Amino acid sequence: MFASTAFLSNICGLIIDIDGVLWRGTEVLPGVPEFFRFLRARGIRFIIASNNSSRPAAETIARLARIGVAVSESELLTSAEATALYLPRIAPRGSSVYLVGGLGIARALKHAGYRLVSKNAAVVVVGLDLNLTYAKLKRAVLEIQGGAKFIGTNPDKTFPGEEGFAPGAGAILAAIQAATSVAPIVIGKPERAMFDVALEKLDAEPPCVAMLGDRLDTDIEGAHNVGLKTILVLSGVTSRVMLTRSRITPDLVCADIHALHQLWDAQ
Repeated sequence: MFASTAFLSNICGLIIDIDGVLWRGTEVLPGVPEFFRFLRARGIRFIIASNNSSRPAAETIARLARIGVAVSESELLTSAEATALYLPRIAPRGSSVYLVGGLGIARALKHAGYRLVSKNAAVVVVGLDLNLTYAKLKRAVLEIQGGAKFIGTNPDKTFPGEEGFAPGAGAILAAIQAATSVAPIVIGKPERAMFDVALEKLDAEPPCVAMLGDRLDTDIEGAHNVGLKTILVLSGVTSRVMLTRSRITPDLVCADIHALHQLWDAQ
């Protein structure tokens, strides 16, 4: 770890990433229940904010409950929810959407009043799709070529799992962009939309809020751009070698959430 830890004493709110911070694939990372008990005891509000748009919020809440961490739906934010909240700026509710993505973003779009269609869409929304096929990519490309708006839930090229780093939503976006020459409007981290929604949920201003994540290019850089303090854990995508080679400098680096808890508790 490096840099001063003094800012931890002034933190009133925390935005917490999921994959690579709380767990890696099916493996729960060390110290997660204890860390959340610490936050509750200190009165530090938090929003669990994930760029993963495929996972329904209820699934994350249930998984946390199984390890002894009770959170409410209001304490959870996914790029699926942020995309559904942002989409009315692009197309009115009731518009047709062609979706490349999982159950989480499908539910969020339907709840927001959008119609999911198989062709002739006003908007193409693309997130992580664990059942991706060539046919889905082809249809997305054809819809965009036909004039549909192109929205990406998040730009993560990979996400961590037990076997290594798997292709993420950003890899799917790149394939569609290569075929259409159209860049997507991206909602999730590092874009400001995701952080603005998280800050509204926390009812807090940037100077007393920190971002806790495992990715330099989304979690850390995005948080810096909106004036948040940043805490990087090395339990996910970013290795110490990657960190030393990066131009992005977190305010604090810890091995994992357990190490952060020990450090913060000593303040």
